[in-house]
Amino acid sequence: MAPSSAVLFSAADSTVLFSASLLDQRASVLGRASSSVFGDALRCCSNSSGDAALRLSKPASQPKHIVANSSTNSVSSKGRVFVPPMHQDNWNNLSLGSRTLTDLGVRELRNANNRLKIFSGTANPQLSQEIACYMGLNLGQIKIKRFADGEIYVQLEESVRGCDVFLVQPTCPPANENVMELLIMIDACRRASAKTITAVIPYFGYARADRKTQGRESIAAKLAANLITEAGANRVLTCDLHSGQSMGYFDIPVDHVYGQPVILDYLASKMISSDDLVVVSPDVGGVARARAFAKKLSDAPLAIVDKRRHGHNVSEVMNLIGDVKGKVAVMVDDMIDTAGTIANSAALLHAEGAKEVYACCTHAVFSPPAIERLSGGLFQEVIITNTIPVQEGNYFPQLTVLSVANLLGETIWRVYDDCSVSSIFR
Repeated sequence: MAPSSAVLFSAADSTVLFSASLLDQRASVLGRASSSVFGDALRCCSNSSGDAALRLSKPASQPKHIVANSSTNSVSSKGRVFVPPMHQDNWNNLSLGSRTLTDLGVRELRNANNRLKIFSGTANPQLSQEIACYMGLNLGQIKIKRFADGEIYVQLEESVRGCDVFLVQPTCPPANENVMELLIMIDACRRASAKTITAVIPYFGYARADRKTQGRESIAAKLAANLITEAGANRVLTCDLHSGQSMGYFDIPVDHVYGQPVILDYLASKMISSDDLVVVSPDVGGVARARAFAKKLSDAPLAIVDKRRHGHNVSEVMNLIGDVKGKVAVMVDDMIDTAGTIANSAALLHAEGAKEVYACCTHAVFSPPAIERLSGGLFQEVIITNTIPVQEGNYFPQLTVLSVANLLGETIWRVYDDCSVSSIFR
């Protein structure tokens, strides 16, 4: 039995452990309807002891879904109470002790007089709800519907005049639908006299089209950035862009955060010996990302897969640079689309003598036939985040989903309070 203060999803028995006394206190602060980040499907009640863990059923099809915590309090530059995040090596700490309850109480005070509003699009409402729950806020009321001809209608159902508005909408598949929905949401907020509008885009869908590789090609990342700017956004908050230079395509401030701390902390919990670990970049373009990742994992050795791409979404592995024999290989990439690159790389690593292969990425696009490739036995575990919602039919036993809700929620507070964002990752 886990400690009474634990919150734990187990992939093996598909159960959730909660502290009854904790949820009672959490409900008293945030309201009974938001006593859990996992929605109304999980109902809680306290028992006579008040400290015994409750066991609640969760659908067996869901993978592990881990939510992180915050730490001590401070004061922002505007004089408002501010809650910095936990230390970088503890993003997935499952302990919800008195410090967290204190944070929740502080957020209740902060929520009483702030002008911050969070609205969710239809692309990833679960992530939006988790962000709001971390921040101790309720999602703003918004109506989004499709007309018979496919046109999108957006209406804000509460006033945002003079407010700092954050719109959470990844531009994941269907990319064009979600981009257009985001643009219309931004326009609705601008016409409703919002003070500032921040587009929170956990996954920026057109980031791969960031340069011309052949004649007469478009640079769609720049076009998408222009559309968001012209629609009326004042700032963009995004996670793990495909290439850092994409930030320069926006003519407005961009806060670029990384899902790396969440994945690193989860890997650290697996207690893999540093002598047995090697970090692998699945292509030459991801070497800088893999090197930074390896440095955080006790300065683990680095290997590189040399790849030749013959077309979009088609790749062929050629050879391996580095030694993986008898080691646990951790492949790191920003996204998995059709999984051709990462599956071919995993096959090469096994052929070169790797003991186990882990795949880690921030964005799980999972275009067909990604699921067949990832669940074919090449990987010990596939670790992703929830920047993109995983479709019901795309879960498989090796899949682990980590939440970036607290990371994004903390960044939103820092943007709102005019505090440093980069200090989160120090």
